[in-house]
Amino acid sequence: MRVVMIGPPGAGKGTQARMLGERFGVPQVSTGDMLRDAQREATPLGREAQRYMDEGRLVPDDIVIGIVERRLAADDSGPGFILDGFPRTVAQAEALDAMLARRGTPLDAAVAVDVPRADLIERLAGRLVCRTCGTMFHRTFDPPATSAVCDRCGGELYQRADDREDRITRRLDQLAKEVTPVAEYYRRGHLLRTIDGTGSRDEVLRRITASLPA
Repeated sequence: MRVVMIGPPGAGKGTQARMLGERFGVPQVSTGDMLRDAQREATPLGREAQRYMDEGRLVPDDIVIGIVERRLAADDSGPGFILDGFPRTVAQAEALDAMLARRGTPLDAAVAVDVPRADLIERLAGRLVCRTCGTMFHRTFDPPATSAVCDRCGGELYQRADDREDRITRRLDQLAKEVTPVAEYYRRGHLLRTIDGTGSRDEVLRRITASLPA
């Protein structure tokens, strides 16, 4: 199963990608995680990505495409993948199609998770992330057992700079201009599945799996 998840930050793409990956036995490939790994390792791409993210801007296509292409070449992605956070632009979607065409492994679906803007802001502004293992929590919807401490590894929880409300609204405005063309790109290719992203995680997962090809 080869699926891309598209939509704004806070829509639940990461959670659903992880759950879909577990269901289908394929890896969740998160561009956000890969970018953060590159930053921690201080690779040239990581340092360049950090500069854009520190300014609250999106990382350019060429940097993201290079990171994704290397990841999809890994052995565990051979049987399939759930791609989370990529593509964000039509150029990225076209690059992904070209990568997969070279391997003869086309996409099965593009899932757009639809959530009202007010809900997105509430979700993002409450997010907390573990500095050690990257596990996400939410102050309201999924709080840790102990304030500011990761349930999984005991690491410190913090709020990312790009999850502050002023940066959230800027990102949503910018992404809205890009997500619509990407959705239309996949609509023209008869791959788009638009899913209501409100409700419980299990409810959203059922809607997504029901929309995918058998």
